[in-house]
Amino acid sequence: MLTLDLSILRCANCGTGRFTGATCSEMRLTCQDCGHAYPLHGGIVRTVPSAHYAGSFGYQWNKHRRTQLDSYTGLTLTRDRFFTATRWPHELKGLRVLEAGSGAGRFTEILGPTGGDIYTVDLSPAIEANYTNNSHRENVHFFQSDIYDLPFSDKAFDCAVCLGVIQHTPDPAKAFKSLARHVKPGGSLVIDCYAKNLRSMLSWKYVLRPITRRMGSTTLYSIIERVAPTLVPVSAWLRKRLGPAGARIIPILQYEHWGLPSELNRQWAILDTFDMYSPRYDQPQTLTTIREWYRDSGFVDIDVRYGLNGIVASGRRSRDRS
Repeated sequence: MLTLDLSILRCANCGTGRFTGATCSEMRLTCQDCGHAYPLHGGIVRTVPSAHYAGSFGYQWNKHRRTQLDSYTGLTLTRDRFFTATRWPHELKGLRVLEAGSGAGRFTEILGPTGGDIYTVDLSPAIEANYTNNSHRENVHFFQSDIYDLPFSDKAFDCAVCLGVIQHTPDPAKAFKSLARHVKPGGSLVIDCYAKNLRSMLSWKYVLRPITRRMGSTTLYSIIERVAPTLVPVSAWLRKRLGPAGARIIPILQYEHWGLPSELNRQWAILDTFDMYSPRYDQPQTLTTIREWYRDSGFVDIDVRYGLNGIVASGRRSRDRS
């Protein structure tokens, strides 16, 4: 039996369906209004039939299930990024939190110990890696669902967070609005997004992605797995001599300057280089556009700024919007 709050669930099939404890079995969750059943496989509620455009993410996160977890690296890179972006307290007990686009669960691992009631969602099979990493936390609930059609009631969450995902959806503005409507009045919504500016657009990925995104995940990963490690020392040398601009000369990502040990840096280089070239969608945004998203969705105390991953934004929902 699941321990999630069934009263906040919304049927993705009929849009208004209700769920009761009696319908929640080991194998399925059934809507009492339309009778549509959602399978529960391995402790994950599944409301989508397949990974759709997010297949490459499912591939990468199941290959690199632990690579970016603080518990694996022994560092606090993920913890620092999360709390710097959200500025949330470390104690969220009594709050219901939505995490959208959770991948292998690097941020879920940070959210779990806060004591909040965590609902973590991913469209791709990466949710299975997340479940393996974080299912020992009884306060974390796992959903494979579409960010455009989340299976939750409007205004169901005190906090919502979406890091590293918005730019990889077909329509980032629509994805934002979908998240926004699930936040309670007075609740917090935090996102980050690639920045659209001259510096970010002068990147190897926008030169090579017309080719790489058409490759199958297995083929592309195989190429990067062979090439990236050989370029890591070159990239590191150029960064030491020329700074960040030097690192951009080489068409890979690597993080020796973060203090990653050699083998861990190799793993991150393969993972993040694949992540750079494989997504079907890569749509950076401007500070102005993101600020408008928040304002149009009825948020106040809006803070939009440049951060580690491009742009970091937060706001508090102040009034009801249909």
